[in-house]
Amino acid sequence: MYLRNALCAASTLAVMAGTAYADGHAKELTIAIVNNGHMINMQKVAEAYTEETGVKLNWVALEEGVLREQVTSDTATGGGQYDIINIGMQEAPIWGAAGWIEPLEFGADYDVEDILPAMRAGLSHDGTLYAAPFYGESSMVMYRKDLADAAGVSITDNASWWNVKEAAAAMHDPDNGVYGACLRGKPGWGDNAAFITTVANSFGARWFDENMMPDLDSVAWNAAVSFYVDLLSNYGPPGSEGNSFNEILALYNEDKCGLWIDATIAASFLENPNVAYAQSPNAGNPVGANWLWAWAMAIPAGTPNAEEAKAFIEWATSKDYVQAVGNHPDFGWGSVPTGQRASTYEIPEFQAVAKFAEAELAAIDSAAPEATDLKPYVGVQFVAIPEFPQIGVIFGQEMAAALTGAKSVEEALAASQEAADAIMREAGYY
Repeated sequence: MYLRNALCAASTLAVMAGTAYADGHAKELTIAIVNNGHMINMQKVAEAYTEETGVKLNWVALEEGVLREQVTSDTATGGGQYDIINIGMQEAPIWGAAGWIEPLEFGADYDVEDILPAMRAGLSHDGTLYAAPFYGESSMVMYRKDLADAAGVSITDNASWWNVKEAAAAMHDPDNGVYGACLRGKPGWGDNAAFITTVANSFGARWFDENMMPDLDSVAWNAAVSFYVDLLSNYGPPGSEGNSFNEILALYNEDKCGLWIDATIAASFLENPNVAYAQSPNAGNPVGANWLWAWAMAIPAGTPNAEEAKAFIEWATSKDYVQAVGNHPDFGWGSVPTGQRASTYEIPEFQAVAKFAEAELAAIDSAAPEATDLKPYVGVQFVAIPEFPQIGVIFGQEMAAALTGAKSVEEALAASQEAADAIMREAGYY
């Protein structure tokens, strides 16, 4: 059944895009993807697409920090290395406005209105969609309820950070290979900087003030980063400064983590039956305590294979693709990409296996990327300005230095403030 559905959708899109053999040769698409589970699964599911359309798919799967660096460099310079790229909400509106990526417009059957509003908005500029979400996410607490119960602690929705720390301490049992809290520590604007920013938001901190001057030397930032360093240093696994999503997922599935606060999409890949979920903790300010992101597919401007690329994206981010994964013998309904379409949450087969669905959707719906009185910029765990990735990379490196003890929190924040100030001054913000 899954194959027939996939082939039917692929055939329809092939007609829409035009034949893949118009020049007498089979078309090829080179696709740069993040090496997360759903994207890796797509390579298998998409075999049906190649079989039906004749379009050969060349996959380049990269760790997310490397992906961001390579895709940004290639797209900004018009390098032409890729026909389709994985990007997210930080890049899509900015790159679309700059003309680096193609606008996306699909047929009525695609049902763009089915895409969750937060995802559509975050991947658009002036109402034009520039990247289609393959999956979307917020962040939430994923914890071992059996360990929490045994330790006599509980984790509730929007708990205080101090309650979370107490729970992590109670579950922490390093002699038996269990660490209370597994959190991102690997440097990168989408790695440790993303998680730390949600902590800082909840402490009332902000990246920039109303004049877009960096505010990283504030009392709130110091309190947030000090808390993060203390929590992970005392109750995290050794080598946390090298851990990102995939590393922590592996630890969790080896039953080595008491709690993990990270992307909601992780719930699709957790294997322990005792996992429970809660909305992200905060330190008094719930706005921005959980992030908002989508790994999306976009077309670099100038690719000679734009029509074939658009046809593939239309298929890979469609309702039919969700059905194809759900009915695939290697995957099933617990492995479908989530966080992108409202209709996915209404599928009975998905509801039957996805006990995380309600918590995931609640987290996505409660994320608040809009500018507020506290922060004058768009974004939760990032800032939607072109300069942020450069600033975030430096910040992430400084936070890793604070985590390892190579620098004090004060020194790391001072260095981050100085670098951010120099970058914003050079960019002409003030």
